[in-house]
Amino acid sequence: MVKFDKPQTTVSDHVERLKGRGMTFADEAFAKHCLAHIGYYRLTSYWLPYEADHGTHTFHAGTSFETVLGHYAFDRELRLLVMDAIERIEISMRTRWAFELANAHGPHAHLLPALFMSKFGQGGRTVWDHQRGIEDLEKEQSRSRETWVKHFQSKYDEPLPPLWATCELMTLGAFSKWYSNTASDRLRKNVARSYGLDMQILTSFLHHIAVARNICAHHSRLWNRSFTFVLKLARHPRDLNSSLNATETRKIYNTLTMLAYLMEQISPDTAWKKKVLESIDRRSIDVMQMGFPANFKTTPVWQGI
Repeated sequence: MVKFDKPQTTVSDHVERLKGRGMTFADEAFAKHCLAHIGYYRLTSYWLPYEADHGTHTFHAGTSFETVLGHYAFDRELRLLVMDAIERIEISMRTRWAFELANAHGPHAHLLPALFMSKFGQGGRTVWDHQRGIEDLEKEQSRSRETWVKHFQSKYDEPLPPLWATCELMTLGAFSKWYSNTASDRLRKNVARSYGLDMQILTSFLHHIAVARNICAHHSRLWNRSFTFVLKLARHPRDLNSSLNATETRKIYNTLTMLAYLMEQISPDTAWKKKVLESIDRRSIDVMQMGFPANFKTTPVWQGI
């Protein structure tokens, strides 16, 4: 291993370096402004697909800074759209789960260890158990400055609010664990069926979108990313199954298709799918790099837009 000894360089240096590698600029002053506020390093992952030779970092003929910037702008738009969908879906699913659990076992069902399973990792290490879940919620409650939390703590002698209120303290990652470790198959199936899904598919989807949400929250590249955790492909309903891509499973297409399917059920008035496709068309994005199949516009989830 060697020590990093590259010096800091100026935005003018960056422009000259990119020009030397074959990138063109319609407006160098504007490019310098963008590099000063976005950063050379951050844009690197957006021009990598345009490199003809990664060893020398030379670009394919005709590669422009404006094209790269368009992909960066698209990625930002995509993250905002994905965050919007995940928020609506998360709230809906938390609400459905809380209703099913509280309806069957009372408003403080989440405090009953017998209703939940433990998850173990390699060597028998506990990855999640009920006690850990409760402790995490109590930490979230102690950090909260919400008026309703303070009201509950001042009025009631309970470690946590009723389930439908406690859900508001759960992160998406936490909710994913609470749902997947709910002991009752019947209860988990009831939640999944309200969206036309199998409970194993919903469990996988919640885990996957928790990863996707973290990518978005940290402003990381999303559009052509390869996910390490692949969501399970739904066998039912048939419309969803036939719209998913069983070949490019690590790309964002399947994530967007699942989000589009669920958004149609939860918030159909948002025209979410249309906004995604409009952003793709406006920025002239190559959807193949996102795992879109060539015929995706004829699939049940995406057709007629």
